Amino acid sequence: MATINLKEQLKTLIELQAIDSEIYILKSDKDALPKEIEALKESYESKKKILADCEKKSSDLAKQKKDKELDLGSKEEAIKKLQGQLYQLKTNNEYKTMLKQIDDAKADASVIEDMILEIMENTDKVKEELEQAKKKIVDEEKIFIQDKNKIEDRIKEIDGRLAQLDAQRRQVTPGIDKKIISQYERILANREGLAIVWVEDNSCKGCNMSVPAQVINLIKMYERVITCEVCNRMLYIKDES
Repeated sequence: MATINLKEQLKTLIELQAIDSEIYILKSDKDALPKEIEALKESYESKKKILADCEKKSSDLAKQKKDKELDLGSKEEAIKKLQGQLYQLKTNNEYKTMLKQIDDAKADASVIEDMILEIMENTDKVKEELEQAKKKIVDEEKIFIQDKNKIEDRIKEIDGRLAQLDAQRRQVTPGIDKKIISQYERILANREGLAIVWVEDNSCKGCNMSVPAQVINLIKMYERVITCEVCNRMLYIKDES
């Protein structure tokens, strides 16, 4: 360690820290971006579900209408059959009973006709909702794709900048003593991308805790790397570095 110019080593570490701080911020930003894409996708899918629900309503109503029309056809056939049997009856009681059955069947048919009309009214409403939902989802898809592309472009931009910073880092690190860079890397990994900080107003700028006067004196001596007693980050005096 005696042959090492510690002051120059700290200057190089400060330069490296500037690179690593930007790397840390960019990687944090990049890590958050896939979640943003997922949130956009979830929002878009929820809006697509509205369209799917409208389509299902429309399909269900079409099926209900078809079923009721079949029921109505069956009732009408039954009425015709009963009416055809009227002239085969021999007594007034049988005739009256048959008329009652015909009236009941007609009443049932009338109820089914009302149901069909109600279904048709609902179908018109759902058709309008469906058309609006289709138009809206076209716009929502455009917005989703645009926003997704912006985020993906940002990821590419970050990757490009990270590649540049990595190249800069490879240029800087060879000039740092192996033991010092090893210590720096260890602190960097454990302290959220911040391994070396300055002392200002007798406080560590990493954790804002007080730095004793004797520790400050040790930093100024440049005999060995001094770390904060609280956060363990490397310390330097800004004005002198």
